[in-house]
Amino acid sequence: MKPQRFALTPGEPAGIGPDLCLLLAAQAQPHPLIAITSCDLLAERATQLGVAVSLLPVTPDTLPDQPAPAGSLYVWDTPLQNPVVAGQLDKANAAFVLETLTRAGQGCLDGHFAGMITAPVHKGVINESGIAFSGHTEFLADLTGTAQVVMMLATRGLRVALVTTHLPLRDVADAITSERLERVTRILHADLQQKFGIASPRILVCGLNPHAGEGGHLGSEEIDTIEPTLARLRSEGMDLRGPLPADTLFTPKYLEHCDAVLAMYHDQGLPVLKYKGFGAAVNVTLGLPIIRTSVDHGTALDLAGSGRIDTGSLQVALETAYQMAETRI
Repeated sequence: MKPQRFALTPGEPAGIGPDLCLLLAAQAQPHPLIAITSCDLLAERATQLGVAVSLLPVTPDTLPDQPAPAGSLYVWDTPLQNPVVAGQLDKANAAFVLETLTRAGQGCLDGHFAGMITAPVHKGVINESGIAFSGHTEFLADLTGTAQVVMMLATRGLRVALVTTHLPLRDVADAITSERLERVTRILHADLQQKFGIASPRILVCGLNPHAGEGGHLGSEEIDTIEPTLARLRSEGMDLRGPLPADTLFTPKYLEHCDAVLAMYHDQGLPVLKYKGFGAAVNVTLGLPIIRTSVDHGTALDLAGSGRIDTGSLQVALETAYQMAETRI
């Protein structure tokens, strides 16, 4: 496969994102990988970590076509507003974080990058700066003009997508409408085909209530909303199984014959996935016109600059982005 460029955003500058980028540079990547961040930040963090990395500055006019050698990292220099101290948040650098995301996302839209991989941001400090920010997913949806996106986490052997994401539990049932469930299912099905190369995706769908409502005795959402919606989509040829009780769906009997699980809410599906693959899982935003993957962990401010971190999740995020770009229709 011909090398394709990918953008890498280190996220919160005081967190472990810069560390991950530097440690990752020890090994050669199969594609040109451009870190969009501050050269000064990376140089200072490399000194703190005691790692030797050659930082290779690039610009939008000099983007490379070949991977960097092992021990090197391409950097599209993006200036900080304030110097960074590892582990100490500074709201003055919130605009810097969003600028790195904008450069990466717009670069994907313009065809400069085949995809973008993101390290964790700190939502709280961005909001404290006076900028309304609810997360990578929503920011990139706005940037790309996408009305509906879907969060999917994946690890080796399991993919879990969500109908609802960051909602209080008391709001979840009202949010699961037929329209929302249909939109999410269509996006999941289409991206499994178009970005993962699965011709006929088989999707397992969780019920909302315990025992998938137990015939209406433990809730009526399955009967009133979920089952009719799935039946309508099945009539179009989609391979959808469910709604199934979530407490038995996540067993080998079911999982070995599926391509993805669709969970109704955040803590229904993600605890299982993170138990199976924490540290080696990836967050994928479906529905975007671009490829975006991310690590499955937070900024880990207490570990920034310590060297006591694992690059496993970032490596899986990279591998997933590479695979998606290769199989994308």
